[in-house]
Amino acid sequence: MRVLGIDPGLTRCGMGVVEGSVGRPLTLVDVNVLRTSADLPVPERLVTIERGVEAWIEEHAPDAVAIERVFARSDVSTVMGTAQASGVAMVVAARRGLPIGLHTPSEVKAAVSGNGRADKAQVGAMVTRILRLDVTPKPADAADALALAITYIWRGGAQSRIDAALAAARQQVRSRR
Repeated sequence: MRVLGIDPGLTRCGMGVVEGSVGRPLTLVDVNVLRTSADLPVPERLVTIERGVEAWIEEHAPDAVAIERVFARSDVSTVMGTAQASGVAMVVAARRGLPIGLHTPSEVKAAVSGNGRADKAQVGAMVTRILRLDVTPKPADAADALALAITYIWRGGAQSRIDAALAAARQQVRSRR
């Protein structure tokens, strides 16, 4: 399974692609951060993010997309930008029919480090270890995007298979009627 992880943000949008499956070593495919200038109007910044996500999906052909679920913070302007970038990423993935997994920061931290309250340094260190990298991806948005992809593979992928099996079972019941 190949997963594109997206750590949404209006200024810095982390993008990371990880390949692998549960119980097997995971591999880094690519990682980077899309940046937009705070000097540009928000709609132009969102178009830049949209084009960037489209380009990554086109280049890396992921099987699924994992996006950080927006959560409330004290700074409303930060939450708004994160939510807008997240929405753009969801639309781009949905338009292509890709499964989308939304994971909260605490879910991601728990998945990669075993501690839902891990700090950015701990998450980065675990991403480095899990993917067998020589250096921790920088900035933290890049490591967070990889952590999202890892979480999807380890958790979201299994949930997607369960959901697909339940949907198939419901369809069989309907077709028997």
